Amino acid sequence: MFPISAAILRQIETYREVLESYSRPLLPLIEWRPTPRHNVEVLNDTARYYRYFDATKHAEFLYDCVARTVEHDLPEEVTFLEAYDQFNENVQQVVDMPSRSVELLRKFLEQGNGRLFARARGNEFAMLSQEECEAIEQSYANAYRNPAPERRRQ
Repeated sequence: MFPISAAILRQIETYREVLESYSRPLLPLIEWRPTPRHNVEVLNDTARYYRYFDATKHAEFLYDCVARTVEHDLPEEVTFLEAYDQFNENVQQVVDMPSRSVELLRKFLEQGNGRLFARARGNEFAMLSQEECEAIEQSYANAYRNPAPERRRQ
């Protein structure tokens, strides 16, 4: 699977324009009716409109999305996964915790800009001591605020 959908969603208006650049002029030439299941039934032969159309705009848009995915999205995802693995490993050294709890802890720390809110300390993570909370906050800072040197150069 190639995760191109995020790049498309970030440019959804451009994507719509590219698709409509070919389909909008064809609409008057297509006879159709709605179906009971809210689809469209095409009543005339339209194959000739789509068989050999100029897809240059579509290909250029797709190329840009692939480039963004390769140059930005994938490296960011790798950086995130590396940081998460480092954070998870460090948390496990402080206290043994299931993966879903580590992820919840990471989300709380992300929301708290690296600090665990008192509410989370009193509820979901009440079992953690003050020292454990501080060690985990430091682990978060090390993992997410100080990316690995080989990742920083990219």
